[in-house]
Amino acid sequence: MQRNQQHTMLYLLLLIIAVFLLVLDISLGSVTIPFKEVFTSLTGGKASKETWEYIIINYRLPKAITAVLVGVGLSISGLLMQTLFRNPLAGPYVLGLSSGSSLGVALVILGAGFLPAVWSNFLVSSYGIIVASCIGSSLVLLSILLISQRLRDTTVILIVGLMFGSFTNAFVGVLSYFSTAEQLQKFTFWSLGNLGNLSWNSILILTITVIVGMLLSLASIKSLDALLLGENYAKSLGMNFKKSRFIIIMATSILAGSITAFAGPIAFVGLAVPHMAKLIFQTSNHAVLFWSTSLLGMSIMLLCDMISQVPGGDFTLPINAITSIIGAPMVVWLLVRKRKMMG
Repeated sequence: MQRNQQHTMLYLLLLIIAVFLLVLDISLGSVTIPFKEVFTSLTGGKASKETWEYIIINYRLPKAITAVLVGVGLSISGLLMQTLFRNPLAGPYVLGLSSGSSLGVALVILGAGFLPAVWSNFLVSSYGIIVASCIGSSLVLLSILLISQRLRDTTVILIVGLMFGSFTNAFVGVLSYFSTAEQLQKFTFWSLGNLGNLSWNSILILTITVIVGMLLSLASIKSLDALLLGENYAKSLGMNFKKSRFIIIMATSILAGSITAFAGPIAFVGLAVPHMAKLIFQTSNHAVLFWSTSLLGMSIMLLCDMISQVPGGDFTLPINAITSIIGAPMVVWLLVRKRKMMG
């Protein structure tokens, strides 16, 4: 009972931090908007200046919502992969989904020059890139799902995912070699991730796919708890291992694939956040970890978005660079701390 109360208090604290960071993220940027004005605008009122209202509704709020969706989706898919493969260094892209997306986008951006002008103009637009990314990650997903139905050993699926990643990266390398400097620059910008390019329609589609992925993840909580003690133990409890593995891979693919399509491949969030949740909540119960990882994920992504905006500056840093700068030392620190605690 005391443990449950402790968890509830931590949930509440994380929720307050997430809401505070959401408002602060919208407040900061090249134009600093007072905290009170942001809060008024978000609660149904109108900011005292029309320009502030326009910036909040058309630029800052969509970007902040995207950051929340990305943080939640990648963190949960990272948790699923770490439990399924029983590997602390497994992340949301371990199945090669981001590589599939990268290949789709590379074919569009780097190969558009070989197509008629009408086609190439559509393909290099933001919608064309999203469609190409979705197709790339979907093809990798279908391949992984077909292979997973034939293989018993989960570790082999991990190796297959890594091989898919290596193959697609090699193909992207060949395309890059024959591309112009302008095409390479555009592809590099996509690969660095971007939270601020989405329209409200795109955000709606991303929200639906993240909700679907989250619901599949919630349905897998009992299976994930059983998997902590190994595949044989899970089977002895009467768990349909192949079906559960299929749902877990599907949930991860929907979350990681849709986020990569809309925001680009964003590193380290899915790898670092589940470890943080386990360390803070001191539990391996996935019913607790699901919500704690979600709240931590959105908070960290909002923090990274804030830093990337360079408050008071006129430029925005690539979000992928910020998540890596913060995420890499965090993972190292968590692993060292975990080793010390075990020692």
